[in-house]
Amino acid sequence: MVRWLYSLATMALLPWAWLHLLLRARRQPEYLRHWDERSGRYSGQPDLPQPSGPLIWIHAVSVGETRAAQSLVVALRQQYPDHQILFTHMTPTGRATSAALFGDAELRAYLPYDMPGAMRRFVRHFRPKIGIVMETELWPNLVFACRELNVPLLLVNARLSEKSARGYARFPNLARQTLAGLTAVAAQSEADAARLSALGAQNVQVLGNLKFDIEPPAQQLDLGAQLRQRVGKHTVLLAASTREGEEALILDAFARLGGRMLLLLVPRHPQRFAEVAALVESRGLRLQWRSDDSAVAAATQVWLGDSMGEMFAYYAVSDIAFIGGSLLDYGSQNLIEACAVGRPVLLGPSTYNFAQVAADAVAAGAVLPVADADALLLAALRLTDDDQLCSSLATNARTFAERHRGATERTLQLIIRAMR
Repeated sequence: MVRWLYSLATMALLPWAWLHLLLRARRQPEYLRHWDERSGRYSGQPDLPQPSGPLIWIHAVSVGETRAAQSLVVALRQQYPDHQILFTHMTPTGRATSAALFGDAELRAYLPYDMPGAMRRFVRHFRPKIGIVMETELWPNLVFACRELNVPLLLVNARLSEKSARGYARFPNLARQTLAGLTAVAAQSEADAARLSALGAQNVQVLGNLKFDIEPPAQQLDLGAQLRQRVGKHTVLLAASTREGEEALILDAFARLGGRMLLLLVPRHPQRFAEVAALVESRGLRLQWRSDDSAVAAATQVWLGDSMGEMFAYYAVSDIAFIGGSLLDYGSQNLIEACAVGRPVLLGPSTYNFAQVAADAVAAGAVLPVADADALLLAALRLTDDDQLCSSLATNARTFAERHRGATERTLQLIIRAMR
């Protein structure tokens, strides 16, 4: 009865979901493509060939979850060379990221909206040997369809913030039924495991965070070295994966306090590049685009990172890295990549998406917390003038990233047991 009421509510909201896609398509036309996949209809689509063998399915809702799966995909390819991998996503940027990272060797599609018929059609069409859901995506009808059709379903690299746990706790019966339907859960931390277990998850294990196992790609580090030659003598402050509202705060502080630094500003979402460029120009700051593919002029104050798939290169070119999504209430973007490259890391107060990682990184002397945009610029200036502190933070960051590796192998063993 609980799932039936949930399904009824989902179907009632479906017109809003289609309208949402249309509105998003005004800024990102890719939302209009692969429309039938949102309803679980995959036949006859030329860019989605039929599986040619046994299939391992990974669901990664968007960019962060897709990137987190990198080391796991490598391990799965080695363990199961005769299997294909299917990636499902909910956003065009997630889909584009998996294409950039993994190429045409993998299948990719949109996961349908969580309606009973659509989820059954999805599972019956692809018939995966196992389903692997990354991080926090919990869809009751998807879980039920997998159980009904005997597909083991794992939630891996699982995280659940206190805020999200309170949201799920508002519907305790539905949350319990959904979580209990999973074959196993691989949690990032003890706190995540405790929150998931309290809501009804079973067979919960703490296996660590897959993002620690992502090695900075050599070609990205090489690209960073090339870009560094274009920067000249600038000290580069990277604002990585910034979210809406944060750029204005950072630019205002930079206009007051930036001094001799070059601000490398990389918005999280590519559809906002032009919007952020307008924010820069409205403040009278001299702007240059990464896509110009030219040397950074001596007079340039803000270098706009308007590219996809180059974040490791941006970390490599920077002297100091600030992690976006942490100034305002977005819960922070991934700070592990900056640590892995060995950069001094600045982090704002909103970290609920990486709560345990952030707390551990601060305790390890790998991350310097800042309260607001002015504190961010002042901390960057301090690091520019204090070589010893800057070097210490960078060393601690790299050590911190290396010390927490190993989640991929532990997660692979969980998958092997489930496949058996």
